[in-house]
Amino acid sequence: MFATNAYAMAGGAGAGGEQAGGGAEGIFMLLIMFAIFYMLLIRPQQKRAKQHKTLIDSLKAGDQVITAGGIHAKVVAVQDTLATLEISSGVRIKVNRSSIVGAQTEALAE
Repeated sequence: MFATNAYAMAGGAGAGGEQAGGGAEGIFMLLIMFAIFYMLLIRPQQKRAKQHKTLIDSLKAGDQVITAGGIHAKVVAVQDTLATLEISSGVRIKVNRSSIVGAQTEALAE
């Protein structure tokens, strides 16, 4: 009984002929999976990073911004890596420019 099962699991001459074209199909499936991965994950992340970089580069005094911590403030001064934000009258904080995640529109500021 065990010898028969072992012989059946070993595969006969017919099993070797069925896997002749498996390598090309496997590579093709990997390429399709990579293309789907790129379209769904990599490309949107690059697009968001590019938008964030343009936002950070275009900061100027007077802009209304939102930080990563959720603080809504007005930009008072911009330096190389820092931005000074005014939260309330006379209350100013310094944050890294990269921690600014969005700009408020005029409709939200009112």
